[in-house]
Amino acid sequence: MNIKYDILGIGNAIADILAPVEQGFPEKEGLVPGSMTLIDADRMQALRAKIRPEAEMGGGSVANSCVIAAQLGATVAYLGKVARDDAGTKFGSDLRASGVDFPSAPLDGHAEENLATACCIVLVTPDGQRTMCTYLGACTSFSPDDVLADRIEAAKIIYLEGYLFDPPHAQEAFRRAATLAHRAGSKVALSLSDPFCVGRHRKAFQELVEGHIDILFANEDEICALCQTEDFEAAASKIGTETDLTALTRSGEGSVILNKGQRLNISPVPTKVVDTTGAGDAYAAGFLAGLTSGRTLEECGRLASVAASEVISHFGARPQGNPWEDMIS
Repeated sequence: MNIKYDILGIGNAIADILAPVEQGFPEKEGLVPGSMTLIDADRMQALRAKIRPEAEMGGGSVANSCVIAAQLGATVAYLGKVARDDAGTKFGSDLRASGVDFPSAPLDGHAEENLATACCIVLVTPDGQRTMCTYLGACTSFSPDDVLADRIEAAKIIYLEGYLFDPPHAQEAFRRAATLAHRAGSKVALSLSDPFCVGRHRKAFQELVEGHIDILFANEDEICALCQTEDFEAAASKIGTETDLTALTRSGEGSVILNKGQRLNISPVPTKVVDTTGAGDAYAAGFLAGLTSGRTLEECGRLASVAASEVISHFGARPQGNPWEDMIS
């Protein structure tokens, strides 16, 4: 196997629009605080008219992870669908400037009803909680044809984003990517991404995890949704028998790493919480960067916690600059 990348991510290529809002604003808009809601183009335009963005930047869960992993020294590539528009061009430029290879072809201008590049409006309340409203746009066109076999076969770990699991052809793309990866001797990782997404596709997610996933990332709500229980310990016990390696994040309680019957409890890294956007993305980035560089699981967990603590200390799902040299010993 000719390895070129430590990590290859596959996910929704999205431009993030971050907006601080008053407490209670999500509820007034009919949104569940802390959740991700899919919206159409009209709803997106209406919501944008009610907010004052703090920042606009490249985003998407696994794309964020790829950027941070690259900053941590991993060699990284990313596959995702953008349109031939300004937002799509900027998305690709941001990734490449961060050291991430982005070989995906943009959506043809005449295809799929001229869908625009996706965007995610992130509403951040004073308590640091983020509520996301996502217009998927061009992302919905990601298909098995966008899974580039030569790139998949050149990566140690393929990292799949649960948010991309909504369209049926994206589910087919995941299965194709996992099959190609395992055929090449690579590992496949998955982030469950969102409990509501898990709820919409629980059976398909369960089949994917049981049949194709080597490394699973989830927070407490997501893993409970997958295992259909409100008991975290019961969910952790169940999932520990279904994957080789699982990392479960628990906000202020740190994280739990499950590996072949063994359990590691990882303490959080204290920080002032400003915006929890991207905490899970950063955690996965630190973990996978550590894993592909040969660190122990305990070291991977610490690196993941450091990465998550940096990201939640400011607005935005990506680090401000490259702070890792001073933070990681």
